[in-house]
Amino acid sequence: MNDAVSIAATVREGKVSAVEVTKAALARIAARDNQLNCFTAVTAEIALTDAARIDREIAQGNHPGTLAGVPFAVKNLFDIAGLTTLAGSKINAENPAASQDATAVAKLKQAGAVLVGALNMDEYAYGFVTENSHYGATHNPHDLQRVAGGSSGGSAAAVAAGLVPLTLGSDTNGSIRVPAALCGVFGLKPTYGRLSRAGVALFSSSFDHIGPFARSVQDIATVFDVLQGEDDRDPICTKHPPELCLPQLKQDISDIRIALAKPAVGIAADYFTKGAEPEALAAVQKVADAIEVTEYVTIPEAHRARAAAFVITASEGANLHLDQLRCRPQDFDSATRDRFLAGALIPSNWYLQAQRFRKWYRDRVREVFQNVDVILAPTTPISAPLIGQQTMILDGEEILVRPHLGLFTQPLSFIGLPVLSVPIQRLNALPLGVQLIAAPYNEALILRVAATLEAKGVVSAPVIFNC
Repeated sequence: MNDAVSIAATVREGKVSAVEVTKAALARIAARDNQLNCFTAVTAEIALTDAARIDREIAQGNHPGTLAGVPFAVKNLFDIAGLTTLAGSKINAENPAASQDATAVAKLKQAGAVLVGALNMDEYAYGFVTENSHYGATHNPHDLQRVAGGSSGGSAAAVAAGLVPLTLGSDTNGSIRVPAALCGVFGLKPTYGRLSRAGVALFSSSFDHIGPFARSVQDIATVFDVLQGEDDRDPICTKHPPELCLPQLKQDISDIRIALAKPAVGIAADYFTKGAEPEALAAVQKVADAIEVTEYVTIPEAHRARAAAFVITASEGANLHLDQLRCRPQDFDSATRDRFLAGALIPSNWYLQAQRFRKWYRDRVREVFQNVDVILAPTTPISAPLIGQQTMILDGEEILVRPHLGLFTQPLSFIGLPVLSVPIQRLNALPLGVQLIAAPYNEALILRVAATLEAKGVVSAPVIFNC
């Protein structure tokens, strides 16, 4: 019993207690996390107290919530009452404990989920590998010598390894989708502003999203439905009315117009078909074949969107940490520090030009979505690289591994599109991911497509270290 929906059903029916489920999750973490390094804190005492409260609610005949007794954990940039919010940094460890939970954490608890801890990440969410110099690297459950991806690496690996069925992460340029793909789980980056970021340490305010990881589409949809809704604590949180996705998962998808992010036959490769290993492109084609997709679209100027994304995120991220960069440069991870310093030196006219291009690009992509509802593209250009690997040869050229992992995710975060990375499992090979991309506020469409693919057995997220 690995999925959240099934766990909650058995707890509500009294077949197993929330305390028993929580103790089992804590035992799995204790037994396995020394190999994986997903957790930076385990909140065992609080978790057992919360689980006992849920059991009392059930005993009194009250409804304990949609996610009753389901263990979950969150990237350590989410505020957890009573815990210091690290955001992957050494400096933040000196801060006082958070006085209240982040809105997303509070909503999951209100739905009956049981928080069991905080998860490892790249420092200040600036990275794609979760090789944290302060708290160690998170290892990929498929191959412990390889990265879990980042910056939400602990979140993805904890789900892939079966430590917990649900986690939360954040995504600036791909930090949910990249680790979801490399660890072989589902990861949703909703529309920008769709879910509240209140109580979340930000990296780049105009890019940052939060979203869930899980092993099934049903679980992703359930969590997304719980988290929807406006929040005055987050000034960018939308007032767009919630739209429940779970009831729509079994709907036929014949009315959804789906296309590949790929040029028509006979035209030279474009952004989403070059710079990737053949296996990454084959994964996309496998999905397309399963649902008989034959249409093609081109997302214009995606390479410029990625360049502009680098400029804006580096600049905004550096601005958040200027005082610390001046006073405590030695306490940063050296790679993070150098990227922030570079961002601090970006001329203001570069930043403004990138923002002007952003508006133009958003308008062009909106035009693409006049003719298509969902677009398929690779999540990452390669499967998980080795921990510590700096470079690789691709198309006869030596390139840096870390920034290249976000090649296909950054142009989509740039304009806040909703994207779900679905896991493609391959026999005797590392997993890969495929992005399902839609226009803003169309999460239901991509979840319906994903549910169809899951029913066909094309996408799946098996537990690696099953109990």
